[in-house]
Amino acid sequence: MNGSHLDFEKPIFELERKIEELKKFTSQEDIDLSSEIKKLEAKLKEVKKDIFENLTPWQRVQIARHPKRPYTLDYINMIMTDFIELHGDRGFADDRAIVGGLAHVDRNKVMVIGHQKGRDTKENLIRNFGSAHPEGYRKAIRLMKMAEKFDIPIVTFVDTPGAYPGIGAEERGQAEAIAYNLREMAMLAVPIIVIVIGEGGSGGALGIGVGNRICVLENAYYSVISPEGCAAILWKERAKAPEAAAVLKLTAYDLLELGVIDEIINEPLGGAHRNSEETAYSVKKAIKNFFSDTKDISKDKLIKARYKKFRDIGIVKEN
Repeated sequence: MNGSHLDFEKPIFELERKIEELKKFTSQEDIDLSSEIKKLEAKLKEVKKDIFENLTPWQRVQIARHPKRPYTLDYINMIMTDFIELHGDRGFADDRAIVGGLAHVDRNKVMVIGHQKGRDTKENLIRNFGSAHPEGYRKAIRLMKMAEKFDIPIVTFVDTPGAYPGIGAEERGQAEAIAYNLREMAMLAVPIIVIVIGEGGSGGALGIGVGNRICVLENAYYSVISPEGCAAILWKERAKAPEAAAVLKLTAYDLLELGVIDEIINEPLGGAHRNSEETAYSVKKAIKNFFSDTKDISKDKLIKARYKKFRDIGIVKEN
């Protein structure tokens, strides 16, 4: 990656640079180069379509990690109102890698919870690069149980390379915190929609990922392990990450075909970072559709459907 440009995007940015140069030259020298500009713009459109409609799994992983991709707080600001952030697990600390609180999606009250990365080094250190500690997962389930108490639906945004694997996190019960969340989320008597907006890494993602509907953005990924981690285990070589991404079946399209997720949310051509507002509109539409689909379902049926959904994942039927 060069700055914010991904390696496979190089032909696109070269054409965009040439178009900008011609436009600048036209304005400065008062020379009409409109025909040449139109030809380059037509070529740019073709190149974009060819690249982004034929992405490899590894290229989608790279887009999912793009530093300009919208994060949880960006979506909250774009599609929700009256957001009140709630802090702390009431036991140890406030983990800034997970944010949550009350908000409105139009007239619908929601409890929104999600992983949060940083935009620069300083913020990433505060947010721990979106890798939560156990107190983050304990904060999340505290807010979810509050939502259940007041009969408020839950929206979660998943975007993490994985739960933090440090010694302190393990000492404070990282695995237990995630396992507890899985059990408790399975039994919550309110509708839960989970949206994977970037990286969906391992148990760190699943710790807030048990829902009635699982959505994944078109260029996000959801996997039991990162491609680099898988490559290190299988080939003892992290450089094999592109091959690992292919065999892990981690793209939204693979996951939908396998029955792991329920819905793919489309992104603008080039990724969510190319048009955050358009992506946010699609995310909001998915949330509102979910509310509409679940408004008349009883609490007992919501729980049973959620439980069955996850029990059925991985079942293979042979002829």
